[in-house]
Amino acid sequence: MNGRTAATWLLPLTVLLVFAVALSATLGFLDVSIPDVFAILWAKLAGHTMPPAVDPVAATVVADVRMPRILASVLVGGLLGVSGAVFQAILLNPLADSYTLGISTGAAFGASLVIVLQIFGLALPPGVTIPVFAFGGGVGTLAVVLFLAAGDRRLSSTSLILAGVIVAAILSAAIGFLKFLADEQVGLIIFWLMGSLAGASWQNILLLAPTALLGTLVGVFYSRDLNIMATGDRAATSLGINTVRLRTLLLTVATLMTALAVSVSGIIGFVGLIVPHMLRHLVGPDNRLLIPLSFFTGGLLLLIADTLTRAVLPVEVPIGVLTALLGGPFFCILFKRRQQDGKSDF
Repeated sequence: MNGRTAATWLLPLTVLLVFAVALSATLGFLDVSIPDVFAILWAKLAGHTMPPAVDPVAATVVADVRMPRILASVLVGGLLGVSGAVFQAILLNPLADSYTLGISTGAAFGASLVIVLQIFGLALPPGVTIPVFAFGGGVGTLAVVLFLAAGDRRLSSTSLILAGVIVAAILSAAIGFLKFLADEQVGLIIFWLMGSLAGASWQNILLLAPTALLGTLVGVFYSRDLNIMATGDRAATSLGINTVRLRTLLLTVATLMTALAVSVSGIIGFVGLIVPHMLRHLVGPDNRLLIPLSFFTGGLLLLIADTLTRAVLPVEVPIGVLTALLGGPFFCILFKRRQQDGKSDF
């Protein structure tokens, strides 16, 4: 990959994403023009007085209601896209994502558990909330998966996938039991499992932004090693790459990214699966380009989906349901065509 190739893709995507953010901020029950959106954001960021021509109500709506949700959708989509690209590169499986290793299921179990504890009136410390439990569930799941796969000294992708499937099956049954315990208030768990960005705040942005930046940089830093690992463990080892250590490190980073995203938005499927898979057909398998592009494309995809459900559809549909409805058929068609062509994804 050269600088010209990267600029050819990254620059237009960046411009498109900025335009999509501005356009999304204009949509909703209160119409706001794009110039007003930029004026409001500039005044807020620079600490200037709001221009007299801007409606104060519009300024409050854009700055305090719409922008946190919009930026959260971009960051969550970017986190899921990058983590999906890393998972697929590590496991050498184009169908891999956070669900393959059970991480999303683990985060869902953690959130469901704290909801049930609150339903039964168990007093929890002030800092113990749904995002904290969801984050702990995702990280704990990775620890169990690594423990189960540790019998294979090479920590192969087959062992990791099998361990993830086993753990995910157990956790899915546990979530079903928690739904049974929730009884009439099971809707609280179901709503969280379907995903939503309605409660996003600036505090969430301050948490998501550094994680997205650092996680993407780590992925890009090791992208050359991931390219070499795609040729096989023996070739990678002969070139001085410690495949076990690299897999463990990148699995941990990708899990942290996924768990944090899920802790803010709930379960949002197909973004981490479809985005890297689609980009691989467009730009090739080079992870040096694929990983950063996955952030921008994932953010753009989730922003479009959230804008549809927030401002276009007559009723707000849970975003996880919408991404599954939009992404599922697309992925099925793409997968079937690749099968018919007899082409390999790597």
